[in-house]
Amino acid sequence: MVAMYMPMIPELVVAMFACARIGATHSVVFGGYSSESLADRLLDGNIKVLVTADGVFRGAKLIHLKNIVDRTIEICKEKKLHLTAVIVVEHQMNLLSTKRALSQENDTHKNTVNGYDIDVSWNPEINFWWHEEMTKVNDVCEPVWVDAEHTLFTLYTSGSTGKPKGCVHTTGGYMIYGALSFKYVFDYFPGDVFFCTGDIGWLTGHTYIVYGSLLNTATCILYEGVPTHPDAGRYWEIVEKYGVTHFYTAPTAIRTLMRYDDAYVTKFDRSSLRVLASVGEPINRDAWMWYHKVVGEGRCPIVDTYWQTETGGHLLTPIPFCTPLKPGCAALPCFGVEPAIVDDDGNEIKGPGKGNLVIKRPWPAIMRTIYRDHQRFESTYFTKFPGYYCTGDGGMRDEDGFFWVTGRVDDMLNVSGHLLSTTDVEASLMGHKSVAEIAVVRHPHPVKGECLYCFVVLKDGYKFDERIVQELTQKVEHQIGSFARPEYFHHAAALPKTRSGKTVRRILRKIAANDRDLGDLSTLTEEAVVYDLFNSKKYLNRKVPLRVEKA
Repeated sequence: MVAMYMPMIPELVVAMFACARIGATHSVVFGGYSSESLADRLLDGNIKVLVTADGVFRGAKLIHLKNIVDRTIEICKEKKLHLTAVIVVEHQMNLLSTKRALSQENDTHKNTVNGYDIDVSWNPEINFWWHEEMTKVNDVCEPVWVDAEHTLFTLYTSGSTGKPKGCVHTTGGYMIYGALSFKYVFDYFPGDVFFCTGDIGWLTGHTYIVYGSLLNTATCILYEGVPTHPDAGRYWEIVEKYGVTHFYTAPTAIRTLMRYDDAYVTKFDRSSLRVLASVGEPINRDAWMWYHKVVGEGRCPIVDTYWQTETGGHLLTPIPFCTPLKPGCAALPCFGVEPAIVDDDGNEIKGPGKGNLVIKRPWPAIMRTIYRDHQRFESTYFTKFPGYYCTGDGGMRDEDGFFWVTGRVDDMLNVSGHLLSTTDVEASLMGHKSVAEIAVVRHPHPVKGECLYCFVVLKDGYKFDERIVQELTQKVEHQIGSFARPEYFHHAAALPKTRSGKTVRRILRKIAANDRDLGDLSTLTEEAVVYDLFNSKKYLNRKVPLRVEKA
């Protein structure tokens, strides 16, 4: 298996297709993950070859990807995994229009341009420049023919148990479903220009930037920036410049951009747009209406797609110019998908109703297993409701038969389209020397959709202050990534627990929302703990503390 830890650049697509052509399995890791998270995935996949880049800009900030990879290699060595090759794309130096200079003294490619330190540490035994290796190979590479069930790629997603899950997708079914859903869900025609703002490190990028789109020979735009740099008009500038016909983004990006003046949108010509789409999380009505009226000028259908890393492609979606649109509604099943709503006992709810969203039969792109852990695959997706695929999401079917996704029903949460495990975050925070106990719950956020709200019990001798909050934040960013940064830290003398010792997260979510309608507390060992939490100190995770909440 070959891993990639790269920016949104053409070389990433080339590397993926190169693996597919020779029958090698690839595993792309999101470039925002920390060295520890990258190491977890390399170790699970027993990776020996990694393709990366020297660095990438996120907005105005230069991220040294190669330095992150170097730390990852050291972690892997400690756990007896030795990579044999790290292929490095010379990207940051090209961006800065500079030539590299090799320092023989310390094996470092040294340079500083416009105040940016672009040193690249170098181990000649395992490090190889992409452009140098490309000069050594033939232009022709005959394809290796594989079986339809041959593993095309493994893509890791967060798991509720804390260990990332390697979702295994196969060649035939995945490609067929990706190509079919791209063509019909986006109403694609030759000559259209498709702009998906998602990252290839997530399945949205795999299916609808790389495989599904290019199987239809579509023209696609790769964008490695952020939506607000250099200003909030960046996306719409690209739409005008390249005549984009299809725009696919996350509700978080929409909610971010709608906070700015509409002039950032309207000053650019968007007459080429024909279809607008959203992905990654449910889209709220206000964001849907702004997207439709301001961005799409009231003439472009909004395709609100629902699917998962595990599903390979769309599960629920409107079909543009065909399906009636309802703001915030994922509409109807995609081809070959048979959804159902079941109650907590697994009884199927007929007609309108609310419960657990499940799928009744397989479809071509469904993941085949969890890499090296098929038992976990079965227990995660097929045990809770035997005979169904369990999405882990709540769902509602309305009187018209349309489906609405109501959010996660397990210990996962969706932050800006990134699926995170509260278990992962809790584990990273527990590694801090000051923490005696921790509980992380989901909390609504006006832009991100959901955010992390952390209840912290400190050991004796430690003071809950801004310094502790900063250290805890750095712990999460270091072990998971900056996208997992908690939004709130709430000091707790103790956590509400049942007599069996289980933390009652339902109560914690109520406290986070300052909702005093707590329901039945009779199962708690100490009700006073709950009321103390309403009076304790919490920090909004910025440079200044939020006011102390009082009862």
